[in-house]
Amino acid sequence: QVQLEESGGGSVQAGGSLRLSCGASETTSNSACMAWFRQAPGKDREGVAFISTDDRRTQYADSVKGRFTISQDNAKNMVYLQMNPLKPDDTAMYYCAARRRPFGTFCPRTVRFYDYWGQGTQVTVSS
Repeated sequence: QVQLEESGGGSVQAGGSLRLSCGASETTSNSACMAWFRQAPGKDREGVAFISTDDRRTQYADSVKGRFTISQDNAKNMVYLQMNPLKPDDTAMYYCAARRRPFGTFCPRTVRFYDYWGQGTQVTVSS
């Protein structure tokens, strides 16, 4: 059982930046994939950024490509999401997720393929 804890959320104006952090209870290299998802009120949870922990290959949702960067630090059991510049549409609860087993060449982008979840951290972007 992996425990994940997010931090770093907050309220910013459009154009601003935030860095979310996800601390894991064990080395992130034990999971094949780490990911960030988000869920806005009334909407489904959607995948935002994904990283393969062995080769650090990254993937992004089209809506955040070029603005968000996912990274990991296995020595610290941490995964990060750098977000810049932020838009009002980025307002959501952001969740860190981990998948144990390899999925294929790339990490899966949907909720059901992830085994462990954090409690979330709120990001609010005002216009």
